[in-house]
Amino acid sequence: FYLDVGQGDSIFIKLPEGETMLIDAGEEEYGEKVAETLRNFNTSKIDYLIATHPHTDHIGGMEHIVNNFEIGKIYMTNAVTTTATFEDLLDTIKSKGLTIERAKSGVKILSDVNLSAHFVAPVAESYKELNDYSAVVKLTYGENSFVFTGDAEKKAEDLIRENIKCDVLKIAH
Repeated sequence: FYLDVGQGDSIFIKLPEGETMLIDAGEEEYGEKVAETLRNFNTSKIDYLIATHPHTDHIGGMEHIVNNFEIGKIYMTNAVTTTATFEDLLDTIKSKGLTIERAKSGVKILSDVNLSAHFVAPVAESYKELNDYSAVVKLTYGENSFVFTGDAEKKAEDLIRENIKCDVLKIAH
């Protein structure tokens, strides 16, 4: 489900065995709206929480999610910024005793017979633009595949070497 969080991103995925994935959570003012949507889907736990990159229109509502839901794994890239939103999210994650897994090309999120999810980007260790650090996720279920791109721009997209042919593509900028 693509949630309406204005200009930002928030994508909620209910996986076949009942596990859940949330990719981004929009600006801070959308945190409660995202949480309400998750509760409407009878969700109390986010098994895989992915912050594609540290711009506020992607992670602003995430602090509210971390504070109000049980969280399994959290994935973030190595991008950093000095915004209060980013620092508050890191503080909240730490205060809840959670750890952050590194989102980068080749990292598997889950792998099953008919279901897999992994990162195809970021590929490089550093970029000039925060958008290029975007965690790009490829999710495959049976014969269907989906690619979620965050805000990856041309430079980051050009570095992807993996086959990202898919049925559904969430377009970046």
